[in-house]
Amino acid sequence: MAKHEDLPVPIQSKLESVYGLGSQLEETQLRFSNLKSKFVEFFGHPPHIYARSPGRVNLIGEHVDHQGYSVLPMAIRQDTIVAVRKRNAGESEKLLRIANVNSKFTMCTYPVDPNQEIDVKNHRWGHYFICGYKGFYEYARSRGLDVGLPVGLDVIVDGTVPVGSGLSSSAALVCSSAIAVMAVLNVNLQKKELAQLACECERHIGTQSGGMDQAISIMAKIGFAELIDFCPIHATDVKLPAGGSFVIANSLTESKKAITAATNYNNRVVELRLASIVLGIKLGMKPQEAISKLKTLSDVEGLCTSFAGTHGSSDPLLAVKKFLKEDPYTVEDIEKITSESLRSIFANSTSSLDVLAAAKHYKLFQRAYHVYSEAKRVYVFKDVVSSNSTEEEKLKKLGDVMNDSHHSCKVLYQCSCPELEELVKVCRDNGALGARLTGAGWGGCAVALVNESLVPQFILNLKEQFYQSRIDKGMINKSDLGLYVFASKSSSGAAIFKF
Repeated sequence: MAKHEDLPVPIQSKLESVYGLGSQLEETQLRFSNLKSKFVEFFGHPPHIYARSPGRVNLIGEHVDHQGYSVLPMAIRQDTIVAVRKRNAGESEKLLRIANVNSKFTMCTYPVDPNQEIDVKNHRWGHYFICGYKGFYEYARSRGLDVGLPVGLDVIVDGTVPVGSGLSSSAALVCSSAIAVMAVLNVNLQKKELAQLACECERHIGTQSGGMDQAISIMAKIGFAELIDFCPIHATDVKLPAGGSFVIANSLTESKKAITAATNYNNRVVELRLASIVLGIKLGMKPQEAISKLKTLSDVEGLCTSFAGTHGSSDPLLAVKKFLKEDPYTVEDIEKITSESLRSIFANSTSSLDVLAAAKHYKLFQRAYHVYSEAKRVYVFKDVVSSNSTEEEKLKKLGDVMNDSHHSCKVLYQCSCPELEELVKVCRDNGALGARLTGAGWGGCAVALVNESLVPQFILNLKEQFYQSRIDKGMINKSDLGLYVFASKSSSGAAIFKF
């Protein structure tokens, strides 16, 4: 039997095969009907295909995927649907016309050239579709797939994943875009291939993504979280304990990952690369060898565990404590160790050079300590789930792991913000077994593990103690509260619809 990641994205003819029955199906039927009507209104024809990819909530394993370490997310019911019609070769000018059901996002028009550059300094929402478009053509070219000459595409997007929420709205759009382009060109790839190419796609927007968001969006299954491993991509089903529910709550502070990448997301990726190089040199590698071979902390982990072995341990944190100083490093500090300028080390990465231009110092100890300890927490979480403990004991231990993760994100990785801190505290004060920021951080959402029987009262308390003051200030409407705080079950992954 083929592994889950070796299967192609399923092609469905009925919505219930993905969305189930009941109220969610009824809502989705209305969405698809509205999407089709909008498509005809904009372009005069119905779409040929639809592709959907869900958002996700990461339960544990924050900011470790880009270092090669496993993560444990689950897909949520909120998703992005991309409808596409391939225009005939003889039709008018060749253009990509990208519209959105939400009138807030105005139509974007691009040339059909797959080699076009994306202007990351001039941020437009349509860039995310172009990421998927470019990425698919690049992959097809590398595999020798004949997809013909580019023709015009008409596209409409409908997304229910809140933007900037840390629930991976960008990956849901990039994945569904790449899948829609693939499907309308009559190609179907294995899920693991799509997850890898979608990860590469999003880097066109200037974010040094690690692959978790794309992998879970494409490979998720109903009823399971997934342990996602990388190099190669592999998904292992994780059945969460009964009696617990995950409540997702939006801090109402938008996490602008692509726009703030140089000072936030990409800054940490650069610091981790520098930490791996410095560790490699301190553990005996020649500077040039460390610079050329060490891209992530997983690349240097073997040397770190070998060092730990000489002290009766296998914990790479021993090397971090021994060889990285807790005080911030200056550029001069690092260049003295590497014998090479930082601009030379990162010469081939424009996004990294943007980080160097913005950074005043680099916190190598803190970032490395977070990654190695967080990578370990992923497996502690999985081991607790599969242990022989009672359901109550499991939930208590999982909550503790989530709390430890949040502390590390806040103190060591410094990707929290005041609104997230307030929200996490409100969650814990109201009985959450564990609560932590989820996603990139710097805004977005928190996820709380709550006893299932307490969920209705828990959500009510959050509305009163966190959201009511925001309603009073006019930040959100009371009628929209269900969009900002909700319990979530694990959803299915990407799908193609042909009706």
